Amino acid sequence: MTRPTPSMRGDYARVDSFALRWDDTDVYGHVNNAVHYRLMDTAVNGYLVQEGVLDPSQSEAIFLVVASQCDYFTELRFPGPACVGLKVGHLGTSSVRYDIGIFGPTGDDAVAQGSFTHVLVGRNHRRPVPIAGALRNCLSALVRQTVVSPK
Repeated sequence: MTRPTPSMRGDYARVDSFALRWDDTDVYGHVNNAVHYRLMDTAVNGYLVQEGVLDPSQSEAIFLVVASQCDYFTELRFPGPACVGLKVGHLGTSSVRYDIGIFGPTGDDAVAQGSFTHVLVGRNHRRPVPIAGALRNCLSALVRQTVVSPK
């Protein structure tokens, strides 16, 4: 298995800052790996809600997570903050894969990076529906080519 190279802040279409909490820290003194997934989920859904293309309690179509993964490079520590870079790596007919980098309060190298795949489904029937209109435009705005950063 080849270990991935950490991405850089500039590789992402959007970077948001999130406060870390004391209880995000585990017994080993660093932010627990499960918190990284919470940060990814919050960055993705926060963006969709903020852009007005998703209302988790009312939208006729909702996103379900079908895959996620994360590689860890460096410990993230409280008090943070954590910065989360977001871009769309693939936009299909009814699915979208987000590529996500998590950064500490300083430095341009990701402390962790992963992906998060959503499928858009009807709220009631839970079958895939096409990503269209304002939602597609919103996601298209996050499509960005990965820049290979020299080391």
